[in-house]
Amino acid sequence: MIRRAVLLAFLAVLLPPPSVRAAGPDLAEYRWVQRPGAQLPDNDVLRDDAGRSVRVGDLMQGRPLILVLGYFHCPNLCGLVRSTLFSALGDTRLAAGRDYSLAAVSIDPNETSADSRAAKAADVAAFPQPGAASFWRYLTGDERSITALADAIGYRGRFDPRLKQFVHPTGLVIVTPEGVISSYLLGFSYHPGDLRVALARADRGTVQAAALPVLLLCFHYDPTTGRYTLSILKLLKLAAALTLLTVAGLGVFLFRREAQA
Repeated sequence: MIRRAVLLAFLAVLLPPPSVRAAGPDLAEYRWVQRPGAQLPDNDVLRDDAGRSVRVGDLMQGRPLILVLGYFHCPNLCGLVRSTLFSALGDTRLAAGRDYSLAAVSIDPNETSADSRAAKAADVAAFPQPGAASFWRYLTGDERSITALADAIGYRGRFDPRLKQFVHPTGLVIVTPEGVISSYLLGFSYHPGDLRVALARADRGTVQAAALPVLLLCFHYDPTTGRYTLSILKLLKLAAALTLLTVAGLGVFLFRREAQA
């Protein structure tokens, strides 16, 4: 009986209800495949907010790079990712152009330099920080260029034609001045101390181990409205993973107790 109860507890944690599993597409394909130590595609060409061509290899400019992928017309988390990043950066007292470079790259090949220009203007106005106007770079590109960059950093997302929006993971990539992936900061909440340490390590050329996965995607299907919003399901799965560890420990304890009885 005890073993059966523990098994059912495991299944309850690992498997969401059938109604939840049927609510949307398989989420496993939309995630980070972290690649610490990988090189960015230096010759990949993007466009800045003025429509000028920019090589990915020129984004660092001798400084560690904060790389943010998302899109500028995102109805969900992309704006929140940037705003929490900029708020944390403000608390670090680091200056763009002196201590770091930043590139916000659209994953939507249909977005233009006008879109990146509008997004940059709004963000700089909301977060007026040293060097932001000159060294926060907002970039767009064609599908080939975006795919090359996304593949290099292990960013898995795609456009869902049914939703008319992108399904993609959230997080930052911290890159060394030589264009090597140093570390990942996943999710959308960033601590100033973590940013400062990550940038300092990248500046030294240090490559960190892969970060603990955060199962948070920029979308969610709500069957009552027929729309996707913040993926609460993914947050629940993260909590479920912690619950699974607790259940596993309880199971071992109960099995040993039963064997000794």
